[in-house]
Amino acid sequence: MAAENKKIIELEAKAKQIRRLIVSMLAEACSGHPGGSLSATDLVTALYFSVMRHNPKEPLWQDRDRFHMSKGHCCPLWYAVLAESGYFGQEKLMTLRKFGSTLQGHPDRRVCGVDVASGSLGQGLSVGLGMSLAAKVDHKDYRVYVLLGDGEIQEGNIWEAAMASSHYKCDNLCAMLDYNGFQIDGKVKDVMGIEPLAAKWQAFGWNTIEIDGHNMAQILDAYEKAKNFKGKPTIIIARTVKGKGVSFMENVVDFHGRPPTKEEAVKAFKELE
Repeated sequence: MAAENKKIIELEAKAKQIRRLIVSMLAEACSGHPGGSLSATDLVTALYFSVMRHNPKEPLWQDRDRFHMSKGHCCPLWYAVLAESGYFGQEKLMTLRKFGSTLQGHPDRRVCGVDVASGSLGQGLSVGLGMSLAAKVDHKDYRVYVLLGDGEIQEGNIWEAAMASSHYKCDNLCAMLDYNGFQIDGKVKDVMGIEPLAAKWQAFGWNTIEIDGHNMAQILDAYEKAKNFKGKPTIIIARTVKGKGVSFMENVVDFHGRPPTKEEAVKAFKELE
């Protein structure tokens, strides 16, 4: 129990550091998407620093677990995690969205640690399905993780991939839904409601887990349950807060795609100490 508590404390501290990096690079770039990057930070931090099998010194290791960020506009989070993991130096983060930088507004394969480009929403679960099937064909035991946005799952090809994933019993596939309740045009429930969400995924043949997406103990437990569940893919529906960790960004739709100013960044850093 003591070791588990220590791990949770370490991951919470790591997530706070990732949030600081996100704010820093977005303020420097004067461009980018803070809200969804901050809301999914705990999910991706736990994945890279406790759950996923990967090696920054050998990024193309064939037996590595795979991660795909379907909601590619939240790549500041991914870049920060990759840098903190050692895939490239942290100084590169300050080149986000600058001319000539590989750290674009949506990720592509020129970034060490990125397997597949993303940005066109709705396609990521199909990418994950392909990776999952490849593992089965090649008799590999790696797992595949896909981060989805809640506005994104309004798109039909997400549900085509969901149907195929359960049909092929892709139990090495785990999707994480960053359910922060907001998309670019406002509240998800007002743009196009997605409830009853758990029942829909269950009807599509998925093992469904609902958690508080900022509770590190629940996150780790969900990943462990997903790993041990056989015969079905798993969806972790994580209830999160848009802009989590920076009070003036939390649940404010404008911060979906508006970066903090330099003055706002200073205020954010004080909250993230």
